[in-house]
Amino acid sequence: MKDKPYLIAEIAQAHDGSLGILHSYIDAVAKTGVQAIKFQMHLAEAESSIHEPFRIKFSYEDETRYDYWKRMEFTLEQWHGIKKHCDAVGLDFICSPFSNLAVDWLEEIGISSYKIGSGEVNNILLLEKIAKTGKPIIISSGMSSFEELDETVAFLESKNANFSILQCTTAYPTKPEQFGFNVIQKLKERYNVSVGFSDHSAKIATGIAAVALGAEILEFHVVFHRAIFGPDAIASLTLEETKQLVESVNAIYEAKKYPINKNNNGDFKELKAIFEKSLAINKNLPKGHKITFDDLESKKPKGFGISAAKFSEILGRELSCDKNQWDFLNEDDLA
Repeated sequence: MKDKPYLIAEIAQAHDGSLGILHSYIDAVAKTGVQAIKFQMHLAEAESSIHEPFRIKFSYEDETRYDYWKRMEFTLEQWHGIKKHCDAVGLDFICSPFSNLAVDWLEEIGISSYKIGSGEVNNILLLEKIAKTGKPIIISSGMSSFEELDETVAFLESKNANFSILQCTTAYPTKPEQFGFNVIQKLKERYNVSVGFSDHSAKIATGIAAVALGAEILEFHVVFHRAIFGPDAIASLTLEETKQLVESVNAIYEAKKYPINKNNNGDFKELKAIFEKSLAINKNLPKGHKITFDDLESKKPKGFGISAAKFSEILGRELSCDKNQWDFLNEDDLA
């Protein structure tokens, strides 16, 4: 098992087409403790058309979805600057291309890993282009059935591609009944590759649970505030929440490396002697009195009287001497 889960903070369109805001996200994400930052490279003319409908009609300034993608574009020179900034602050630069042209740009920039969005899993043309690069590939399985994933996995295996798969539900935000945590283990068993979870729930607990259930990679959207403009803001974590998530999932990942053997509790010998209890008398009792349940109390520490766990064995037995209230009860005190 790796030392830590691989955590990817996705910016997506949170920059709203502003290069300055995008760079401010890079600096902010670098302070959260994640290993990677992920972008989406949209080149409108190569990937879309005026016929593409909005998933959600959120924009007040874009007449069409194509117009929106056009506004989200950066130049190749600007992308070089983005990659350089990521390198400077120690973040892996990951990006989702949505066209073959975007792959060409990303290769020129020097990408470390490709992320395949849920809508591109069965785009074999794009996958062919990416597989030829030899770079690691992370696939999001959001809209794919196992049958469809089987085809994609078979294709990638035929190309000797290095890939991993994320359980994902394409819903923004994702509700608990849509998480599909059960799929994490199924993906591992079916494809024998690294498996993770792509989260759109906007909840810290979701990522923590995913890692506890076996996710080695965790991807989630980040945003300065969930009330900002954009289609993904409502399904994102804030930067402060991201810091909390990083600390939590790293602790969970570390804990999973150390299974506890409940057949061996030798490490607790001293504590057991302190916390476990001995039998005592709860009232003054004369010699010859037959012990009843109502006569007994348990007191710390262990070893000063008969073990409290064995109380039933002395019920009905007679005292061999007078006992004072709160005295410990030992075998020598019984006839």
